[in-house]
Amino acid sequence: MNELIQTFAVYALPIVFAITLHEAAHAYAAKHFGDLTAFSQGRMSLNPIKHIDPVGTLLIPIVLFFAGSPFLFGYAKPVPVEFGNLRNPKRDMAWVALAGPAANLVMALMWMVLGVILSSFQSNEEFFMKMVQAGVLTNLVIFAFNLFPVPPLDGGRIMISLLPHRAAYRYAQLEPYGFFIVLGLVFLKVLQFWMVPLMTFAGMLLKLLISPLTFLLK
Repeated sequence: MNELIQTFAVYALPIVFAITLHEAAHAYAAKHFGDLTAFSQGRMSLNPIKHIDPVGTLLIPIVLFFAGSPFLFGYAKPVPVEFGNLRNPKRDMAWVALAGPAANLVMALMWMVLGVILSSFQSNEEFFMKMVQAGVLTNLVIFAFNLFPVPPLDGGRIMISLLPHRAAYRYAQLEPYGFFIVLGLVFLKVLQFWMVPLMTFAGMLLKLLISPLTFLLK
């Protein structure tokens, strides 16, 4: 029980930041490309309460934790986007979808920078260093998971945007079943063959980006 409480304390803030900024980024991108639906509903907000979904944000991660899943993931309340309102719906759909994972990649970078700064000051606060590690891991997991190319995940939206019209229409028909497909792949431990390489590559790229800062603060 103590271990569970400690894990919750370490991951709570990184998860809240990760899902909040992910969804706010979708809303901002939609507004930028011409759809004001999310903005008018108050979803272009950094208030976590606006984005938390009781099932996706709370229940599913807890179930996966007790099921021993190698990855804990969940989802926030989806940001409403009327793709027909976008200036160029097929093209702009990809940018709106990509905004969320991009926000997570930037947040992972910021957590890494914080870790480098804490290390440079020889901080012995184990709790904060664990939170930094949790922040990096959480954002890389959400980044990679959401890019999986099955609708309604962001990767599925990007795939629909890239495919020719007829193929895109057929691919979009997967959306009602997408959640069950992904959940099945998680429990069969197949999704890790997508997640691990993408997370590893993204992590290496971010470390390369902060390497000058790491060198300067050594």
